[in-house]
Amino acid sequence: MDDELRRKKLKLVRRLIREGYLRSRPCIKAFLKVPRERFVWPGYEKYAYQDTPLPLGDTGQTISAPHMCAYLIEAMNLDVGMRVLEIGTGSGYQAALLAECVAPSDLNKSMWGHVVSIEIDEELVEFAKRNLSRTGYYNRVTVIHGDGSLGWPPLSNEEIYDRILLTAAAPDIPTPLVKQLKKGGILISPLGRGYLQDLVKVVKDENGRIKKDFLLKVAFVPLRGRWGWRR
Repeated sequence: MDDELRRKKLKLVRRLIREGYLRSRPCIKAFLKVPRERFVWPGYEKYAYQDTPLPLGDTGQTISAPHMCAYLIEAMNLDVGMRVLEIGTGSGYQAALLAECVAPSDLNKSMWGHVVSIEIDEELVEFAKRNLSRTGYYNRVTVIHGDGSLGWPPLSNEEIYDRILLTAAAPDIPTPLVKQLKKGGILISPLGRGYLQDLVKVVKDENGRIKKDFLLKVAFVPLRGRWGWRR
């Protein structure tokens, strides 16, 4: 990273801390560690530390604004060793942040958790894989081309994941994802259609019941797939 990008990165992180988006030490460390300029679309590197979404080529998708990435990882209450499912890999940046929280670079690999990230757009699958490989996250993030609304493995009823994150807005929480969430687990998802949606936090209690709480209004692309929106 050149000095100008490093300066912009530190300035952004300080602002996100000051504004309350970044609060916990693990999430702050993740933001300082993961190089966003390596995950933006070619030609957008100089904008990497502007707090704005950036387009991912002609796919119709974006890399989320840093403040939203920060809000999401803080809301998930992540811990080392957790297994996380992400729906909507995009460029791989959010997956790298998640990995840095559950499998930090400075900890022994035996303590690492893992991130499984599913992307429906084949071009972005390859883009994300390249980005994660060249930044050293290839062994902490598994990127899969498929319908993320079905979970992974698809339609499995096994409770696999401590945390689940959707980065696309669904009509409702996909049932397969609820089934794959462990008891005591947290799922974060935008819900609704139109320019603004509701970001909700779902907690699955020890009896398998779910509690859904509204967090804030957000703007995400629509979820595609069997449990997504019909075009």
